[in-house]
Amino acid sequence: MTENTPSLSARALDIRRDVVRMTGLARSGRLSSSLSVVDILVWLYWEAMKVDPSNPWLPSRDRFVLGKGDAAPALYATLAARGYFDRDELWSYRRLGAMLQGYPPALRIPGVDAPGGGSPGMGPGVANGLALALRDEERPPTVFCLAGERDCQEGAFWEAVMASPRFMLSNLVLLLETREPGGLGARMEAFGWRVEECDGHDCSSLSAALAALGADAAGPRSRCVMARTTPGRGVPFLEEDPLAEGDFPDRECVDRALAELDREGGLL
Repeated sequence: MTENTPSLSARALDIRRDVVRMTGLARSGRLSSSLSVVDILVWLYWEAMKVDPSNPWLPSRDRFVLGKGDAAPALYATLAARGYFDRDELWSYRRLGAMLQGYPPALRIPGVDAPGGGSPGMGPGVANGLALALRDEERPPTVFCLAGERDCQEGAFWEAVMASPRFMLSNLVLLLETREPGGLGARMEAFGWRVEECDGHDCSSLSAALAALGADAAGPRSRCVMARTTPGRGVPFLEEDPLAEGDFPDRECVDRALAELDREGGLL
């Protein structure tokens, strides 16, 4: 399913509102970190990935691994908007016995293909395993993994990054969220990855980066999209100071964030 960019932007805005509401109700969750990845997730689930919310365990589906565990609220809100489960599930986020907990468990939530979050840096290793297991299918599904700058500080991240090209995992796409790519791109290329940079808040830019990685005359290699993002995206006071949410988004923070998002419109 493909939609035009304005429609995707409106969906992203609605999802940002839901992220603010659910973290506010739970008085838990990293708001700025979640808001920064919403556009990437909308692009993935509405454009880039081959998925069917009515059949979430379809064997031929593309897979997604959330390496950046702090962004779990954004993933949950995206899955609800895409139709994997009822939106009302969002309002019980992190409650005892609720389906949606701090980090997504594997195969317990429709649309969640692998355990997400936990220890930073583990996402690419999980994605490697999935891509390797699926590589010999007649039409191998693509495994997408979203990681952040915090993951890049862990040895496990770089061990997985070095392993991917050795296994020639051409069905693996790493989405590396970063404020400033700096030398990360050159480092990834030195390990044998194909790398493209893009604006992580622009679906057209994300699509162009993935398309540019599509043809590889040098043989099968893993692909990395380095997406420049802004923490707290869509909420100006959080963009200026991501720490303004404090230890958790309190009522004042939630009301202020929703007021700023409500100025932009949306689909709902």
